[in-house]
Amino acid sequence: MKKLNKNWLVLFVLGFVVMLLAACGGSTIPEEAVTEASEEGVEAAEDVDQEIVYAATSDAVGLSPIMTNDSVSSNAISQIYETLFVRNPETMEIEPKLAESYETPDDKTWVIHLKEGITFQDGTPFNAEAVKYTFDKLRDPATAAPRASLLEPVESVNVIDENTVEIKTKYPYGPMLAALSHTNASIVSPTADQAQDLMQQPVGTGPFQFVEWTQGESLVLEDNPDYWGGAPELDKVTFKVVPEISTAISMLQTGEVDFIDGLPSDQIDRIRSLDNVEVLEKPGTPVYYLNFNFSKEMNQDPEFRKAVAAAINRDAFVENLNGLGVRSDSVIGPKVFGYTEEADNGGQAYDPELAKQLVEENGYGDQTIKMLVANRDNYMQMAEIAQAQLAEAGFDVAIETMEWGTFLDATAAGEYDLTFLGWSNVTGDGSELLYPNFHSDNIGASNRSQYSNPEFDELVNASRVTVDQDARKQALIEANQLLLDETATVVMNHGVVTAATADDVQGLKLDPNGQWFLENVTRE
Repeated sequence: MKKLNKNWLVLFVLGFVVMLLAACGGSTIPEEAVTEASEEGVEAAEDVDQEIVYAATSDAVGLSPIMTNDSVSSNAISQIYETLFVRNPETMEIEPKLAESYETPDDKTWVIHLKEGITFQDGTPFNAEAVKYTFDKLRDPATAAPRASLLEPVESVNVIDENTVEIKTKYPYGPMLAALSHTNASIVSPTADQAQDLMQQPVGTGPFQFVEWTQGESLVLEDNPDYWGGAPELDKVTFKVVPEISTAISMLQTGEVDFIDGLPSDQIDRIRSLDNVEVLEKPGTPVYYLNFNFSKEMNQDPEFRKAVAAAINRDAFVENLNGLGVRSDSVIGPKVFGYTEEADNGGQAYDPELAKQLVEENGYGDQTIKMLVANRDNYMQMAEIAQAQLAEAGFDVAIETMEWGTFLDATAAGEYDLTFLGWSNVTGDGSELLYPNFHSDNIGASNRSQYSNPEFDELVNASRVTVDQDARKQALIEANQLLLDETATVVMNHGVVTAATADDVQGLKLDPNGQWFLENVTRE
């Protein structure tokens, strides 16, 4: 329902004055003025915006799909830009979006037919040239794109005709469609990219277009009236930075904001009890884990990693999540391709006595461990619990917190001993979880742990160089188990994706990967 504005109040008062004067024997206001005022008030009421205000605890890092790789930025990017393919959130099957169809003449060739008649928000035609431009830039080493790994197997991108693009790969690439459904493979306007900084002024084909961004405060989008899928019902979307989640919840309750996501487990009962709020929850693809920095000598010691894992009671942690987490040792979660139940208990079990023994025997408590943590509620919760449990085992752990964007830079640079990371698994494919995060190809980029193991690399490669899905899954199962055998990481939980909206917000689409889309949202 569109919100009323002050024009209705003016109209009401004006009408009341007219009636009062008429009752006194005659009006001094010309009839045509009343008519004009009435028409103006009605017209203004009809033009009142349908708006939604989303509260995020962190600001976006940037607004270019090519140059970002974080969930906060992705929330905005996915409203502005679109991909060739998307994963259906219900069936988890890949479906065309900007693409019309595709075919594979051989196992290293993908011919993609594009939808016709689509334009970017700056009027540039969406066509095969735009796709080639985007993908060539994404995979160009000079670009230094954080998710260039999505198209690492691509040998060339060729324009067949205006609406047909051909992708040639170096080897058969099983996750191709999954990779092309990733937010970071969104298609950009070549004209805009050459004229301006898309990190600050984005231009896509999506249902909403950029208006303004006051960094650290708010980002404003408006509807794209020429959107090929039909103009959205919402006229305006505001991303408001509210650093404290408790404040955001209070603002949701009072109507100052209309939408929050990533609901904290320690306040979920409070949110569920709000009369004017609807809560969305569904099992998801995200994974949250403790990350070792393998460039540090102590983290290269397998006994040290075993001691850390044995000291952390993940079962108790998940129990405190109030239904918002799934317990499993497996890096590849239940909603991601490559998962097997056998890996749920395939890692180092909680064993506080073993942890204490290893700490004492090896002197692990003699040095202070720097635990770097993003100042986001779920990561802070993990860090505080882990710090206390590690201290019980004899470790000396100091927590250092950072703002989201600074944290991403610091972890990429290896400026930590331990940290907590999350991965949304936007593609829903285990290859695109293990390859960017743990494969040695991506050390210095998305592999923040700087983990390197030739055997692991070979298994992950095997999951990528075939279109045989059974063979891919087996390679992923083995690669996943190798991470667990080496205690290369400690999985805290797999996510249940959540959101809470004002009860008049209808049509919000929440994906298992935690992404959401406002294209079909209305205010009823």
